[in-house]
Amino acid sequence: MKKVERFLIKLVIVQFLFLFLSQFLLHQMNIFPQIKNLTKYEGVNENTLTDILQTFQGKD
Repeated sequence: MKKVERFLIKLVIVQFLFLFLSQFLLHQMNIFPQIKNLTKYEGVNENTLTDILQTFQGKD
């Protein structure tokens, strides 16, 4: 069981390193500017609150 736990811990560390590296490359180095434009278009970068639209009207 200890071997499995060690393997999982190593796997988590490697995944974190890849996540950190990919975030750094995509956002700081501006390797893919199309992705940055896409996130601006979708509104992911903004922290604005919008009113929730009520799509279903309940029967009164």
